[in-house]
Amino acid sequence: MKKITIATHNGNFHADDVFSIAALKFIFPTFELVRTRNLDVIQEADLVIDVGGEYDPEVGRFDHHQRGGAGERENGIPYSSFGLIWKKYGLTICNNDQDVANSVDAGLVSTIDAIDCGHVEGVAQGISLSQTISMFNPTWQENGDFDSCFDQAVEFAHIVLSRFIASANGGISAKAIVAKAITEAEDPRLIVLQQYTPWKRTVLTLSKEALFMVYPSQSGHWRIQTVPVELGSFEDRKSLPKSWAGLSDAALQKETGLADAMFCHNGLFIAGSESFESTMKMASMALSE
Repeated sequence: MKKITIATHNGNFHADDVFSIAALKFIFPTFELVRTRNLDVIQEADLVIDVGGEYDPEVGRFDHHQRGGAGERENGIPYSSFGLIWKKYGLTICNNDQDVANSVDAGLVSTIDAIDCGHVEGVAQGISLSQTISMFNPTWQENGDFDSCFDQAVEFAHIVLSRFIASANGGISAKAIVAKAITEAEDPRLIVLQQYTPWKRTVLTLSKEALFMVYPSQSGHWRIQTVPVELGSFEDRKSLPKSWAGLSDAALQKETGLADAMFCHNGLFIAGSESFESTMKMASMALSE
């Protein structure tokens, strides 16, 4: 099988061309990368990224610098080369899971596109991945080789992209698990998870009645946690009993009558015991108070 050739521009690099190559590593296990502005070499390449003045995915051309650009999203963010690559290959990279591909586009790809294209309205302030990638370029005080620095940046970007995909997949899978637990709850005020799963966003979206969550901790013990009134809030829909505040071990066991009660945070938002049964009893006490 012929090894494909991918061309991008040489010299100073940015997040869009770096992440484009990082994404293509998921599609093509091996390829020859050529960093050049020689138009004859570019014309012969199988895929051309961020150079060449042409966008035509059918023939492997993914530039956005030509007059008129290469289109924009419905929200007005223009496509950079990374967005164009993701538009064609993102679904395949995410194992044909459209929800995951959309999540990565919203959380990573579109931000890099926006910064590269100068569309900064709504982009979070502070150090960005785009700035981080730019710092892989040699400084004026260094005699670094741009191509080797580019390779390092691609390896970094490939890891970041892999983690964005894993995180998106985890979040979407968690939503389904938590939604099922809400549906199956015997008491809509108490949601039980058989394994710890990120739950706050889904619970706040799908259940107005949920007050407490019960789930196993990584240590194998069990926890009861309050449901906040909204994401990021320290105010709870209902706190744990005031008499538990700051107690642990023997003191909490005496207060609750549960031999394996372990602790209750002074903030009354989380408590736990060694067993599921005792944690459910703690939940019952909390609900009845």
